[in-house]
Amino acid sequence: MPTEDELFAAVDALLTGEPEMPPPAERARLREAAGITQARLAQVLQTTTQSVKNWEAGRSEPRPPRRQAYQRLLDAWTAHHPARPNTPVPAALSGRPAPAAPSAPPNAPAVAEPAVRPAATSRRPAAKKAAQPATTAADARFPHGPLAVLDGDGNAYAVDGIVLDCPATTVIELVEWTLKESGLGAPRLNRSGKDSDPLIVLTASAAVKLGLPERLEGREERRSLRLAEDHPVVKQIGKAKWQLTQRGFGPWARVYRKAQGSARQCVQLAVLSWDALDARSWPGVADMAPADIARVLGVYAQRVITPRGSTAVSGLELMTALRPPTRAVQENGTWVSGHNPGSLGSEPMDPAPPEAIAEHPVVVNSGWTGGFLNEEAYQWVRDPGLLSDEECLLPYAVGLDLNTAFLAAAARLVVGLSAPDHFHRPVFNKKIPGSWLADLSHMELDPRLPSPFTPDGTRPTGPAWYQTHTLAYAQELGYDVHPIEAYLRRETGAYLDPWHDRLKTAYVDTLADLGVTTDLTDAEFLTAMEHHKQADPAMAAVLTAIKATVKGGIGKLRERPQGRTYRDGDPWPAMQRPTWRPDIRAAVISKARVNMHRKLTNMVKLTGLYPLAVLSDCVVYPSPGASPLDFLPYAASGKPLMGGFRLGPTPGLAKLEGVQGMAWAVDLMEKGLNPARHIKGGDAVLDDGE
Repeated sequence: MPTEDELFAAVDALLTGEPEMPPPAERARLREAAGITQARLAQVLQTTTQSVKNWEAGRSEPRPPRRQAYQRLLDAWTAHHPARPNTPVPAALSGRPAPAAPSAPPNAPAVAEPAVRPAATSRRPAAKKAAQPATTAADARFPHGPLAVLDGDGNAYAVDGIVLDCPATTVIELVEWTLKESGLGAPRLNRSGKDSDPLIVLTASAAVKLGLPERLEGREERRSLRLAEDHPVVKQIGKAKWQLTQRGFGPWARVYRKAQGSARQCVQLAVLSWDALDARSWPGVADMAPADIARVLGVYAQRVITPRGSTAVSGLELMTALRPPTRAVQENGTWVSGHNPGSLGSEPMDPAPPEAIAEHPVVVNSGWTGGFLNEEAYQWVRDPGLLSDEECLLPYAVGLDLNTAFLAAAARLVVGLSAPDHFHRPVFNKKIPGSWLADLSHMELDPRLPSPFTPDGTRPTGPAWYQTHTLAYAQELGYDVHPIEAYLRRETGAYLDPWHDRLKTAYVDTLADLGVTTDLTDAEFLTAMEHHKQADPAMAAVLTAIKATVKGGIGKLRERPQGRTYRDGDPWPAMQRPTWRPDIRAAVISKARVNMHRKLTNMVKLTGLYPLAVLSDCVVYPSPGASPLDFLPYAASGKPLMGGFRLGPTPGLAKLEGVQGMAWAVDLMEKGLNPARHIKGGDAVLDDGE
């Protein structure tokens, strides 16, 4: 911390007017003329080498008391090494605006500007340039990007290699520094939405320096651990008139005050040593250097959203950020907050009883016994007795995995936006989203394929509740559909469209940064996918996080109650938000399962091949060769045939999941295990339980 003398000196300088510092390029020239390295200068000024680099590149400015010391040094160097005459400093480095380019004569021919493809269709090979999290639309309010990673020495690593000096030694000082001095944050994703709060990620040493424990200890699940209410840091926050959300101070904490006008006063904190970054969603990131962590999270923030918790939480928050519940509307000449069309609104909505879960108050309080939607992803294994001799003699079992199948299903998906209405003996309409009670048990389907109507692929045994897409597919297969009962929604819309579009672009662009581009042939695509994770572990972690955001976001639409003290019928926090919408989750999964069955059926028509097993978005086929190219359908021209599985990097297309021997797959099937679950793992998973 600065001494009293240093602070008074800084005040005196302010009163007399601080001399203007030389431009960034001149600072570098003076240091080099004096024969001093950046590392040596950083040592003298008790800062980091990266900070010196930032000062000389114009990315940041020194603050008192270092500013006065740096100024004194530069003044002395200027006296000994004056600038040569007629040596202009580049405008980009001086901080002064560059002179305007001379205008063309009136009759000069127009020069065509190079075409710029929109971001949504941008595809960049990794070899050209590594991905950078630089903001595409610079916002002067947030010059240093959306987040920073703080270490124990007061270095806050932001995006683009920027390192900020953070003098905070308490959480309160950190929050105030972040809001007043850091220049961190991100602009809203929708004109009616809110700017993203700045995120500070704390390393273990930073947490300890701020008075936090290095680890959280307790019997509860790690994600539910919190600081006790009497912890000194929690008391400091309350004493300074700041607040924590109801979740308290855990791995992800929000410290806030009531907004002042349109300016939010909220800082998001993430504590790495408290497992804020789940290794399943962010593989290896928590163990990276702070600058690399900032790069990974910065790219994710730029392409998806500033992380606000787990990837599942971020996936759900992204829906709201892109479709805010309210917008400004004029009422009697005054601007007020009104409903935003196409959104889910600001208030939670009770589901129809069959769309809920058994614990929900709608079910418990009504005594509902009419059954529930069972729209879940496939977990199916073909009866080994239905394997032909020809199939068993094939040497390989090859697994295909559909890229972000739930994301592909969300595209142009019409869902209900209003409360459900109850109907008896309705006429089925595939354009109306909702839940329908119907009997599909009479439908005869090939037993070598899973039934499209049940998650386990078995034939329905009687009336059951189905989502609209499932019944529409029954019609597509040629069967009459006569619902007995239905809960339907009158107001509808493609709520997930902007969510789908943003995540699809993020997924494809991140794969492109790893060398997997859309212009590759199928053989080149398979080769690129073999090595893409090794190309850049940081970008590979971003890709994993994007995929986890998709699945987790859909899963959060029906988050179940948690905690040992919960009792059926009691409300729980998740169900009290507008985005607790199990019907939307069911619609996505229903469409994904139907899409899978349609491809399975088309594969039979195109190749005569039947699957061995399906698990969610993974399917295993018997194959004469060890590559998907050995059994996927292609035209004589070499182009893939439409309708079946096709290879490629976009959502809904397939990639290789794994290859094993056919005998391995049959052995698993005879044990009642699912080869699709284990196609990556090989013989190590041959046990008696999944």
